Amino acid sequence: MAAEKHQPGKAKTQGDRAPAKGEHTRPEWAEGLRALYDSVVDEPLPDSFKDLLDRLDDPTPNGTS
Repeated sequence: MAAEKHQPGKAKTQGDRAPAKGEHTRPEWAEGLRALYDSVVDEPLPDSFKDLLDRLDDPTPNGTS
Protein backbone atom coordinates (compact mmCIF):
# COMPACT_ATOMS: atom_id res chain seq x y z
CA MET A 1 0.00 0.00 0.00
CA ALA A 2 1.53 3.31 -1.07
CA ALA A 3 1.41 6.24 1.34
CA GLU A 4 -0.33 9.36 0.01
CA LYS A 5 1.57 12.63 0.20
CA HIS A 6 -0.12 15.32 2.26
CA GLN A 7 -0.12 18.79 0.75
CA PRO A 8 -0.37 21.64 3.29
CA GLY A 9 -3.62 23.58 2.99
CA LYS A 10 -5.28 20.86 0.95
CA ALA A 11 -7.72 18.67 2.83
CA LYS A 12 -8.49 15.57 0.82
CA THR A 13 -12.03 14.32 1.21
CA GLN A 14 -13.80 11.48 -0.45
CA GLY A 15 -15.40 12.60 -3.70
CA ASP A 16 -12.99 15.51 -4.31
CA ARG A 17 -12.27 15.88 -7.97
CA ALA A 18 -11.30 18.59 -10.36
CA PRO A 19 -14.23 19.97 -12.37
CA ALA A 20 -14.39 18.76 -15.94
CA LYS A 21 -13.72 21.28 -18.67
CA GLY A 22 -16.81 23.47 -19.09
CA GLU A 23 -18.32 22.26 -15.80
CA HIS A 24 -19.30 25.06 -13.44
CA THR A 25 -18.93 24.76 -9.70
CA ARG A 26 -20.97 26.65 -7.13
CA PRO A 27 -19.73 27.78 -3.74
CA GLU A 28 -21.33 26.10 -0.73
CA TRP A 29 -23.45 29.14 0.14
CA ALA A 30 -24.99 29.50 -3.33
CA GLU A 31 -27.89 27.11 -2.72
CA GLY A 32 -28.89 28.90 0.50
CA LEU A 33 -28.74 32.28 -1.21
CA ARG A 34 -30.90 30.97 -4.06
CA ALA A 35 -33.50 29.64 -1.57
CA LEU A 36 -33.58 33.00 0.25
CA TYR A 37 -34.02 34.91 -3.03
CA ASP A 38 -36.83 32.58 -4.14
CA SER A 39 -38.66 33.01 -0.81
CA VAL A 40 -38.53 36.81 -1.14
CA VAL A 41 -39.76 36.70 -4.74
CA ASP A 42 -42.70 34.50 -3.68
CA GLU A 43 -43.85 36.93 -0.96
CA PRO A 44 -47.08 38.79 -1.75
CA LEU A 45 -46.88 42.50 -2.53
CA PRO A 46 -48.16 44.62 0.40
CA ASP A 47 -51.33 46.65 -0.21
CA SER A 48 -49.44 49.90 0.43
CA PHE A 49 -47.08 49.06 -2.46
CA LYS A 50 -50.02 48.25 -4.72
CA ASP A 51 -51.60 51.61 -3.86
CA LEU A 52 -48.34 53.41 -4.58
CA LEU A 53 -47.98 51.69 -7.95
CA ASP A 54 -51.58 52.59 -8.82
CA ARG A 55 -50.89 56.25 -7.99
CA LEU A 56 -47.70 56.22 -10.08
CA ASP A 57 -49.65 54.78 -13.03
CA ASP A 58 -52.31 57.53 -12.77
CA PRO A 59 -51.87 59.90 -15.76
CA THR A 60 -53.05 63.00 -13.88
CA PRO A 61 -50.41 65.16 -12.12
CA ASN A 62 -49.84 64.16 -8.48
CA GLY A 63 -52.53 61.49 -8.82
CA THR A 64 -55.37 64.03 -8.40
CA SER A 65 -58.25 64.78 -10.74
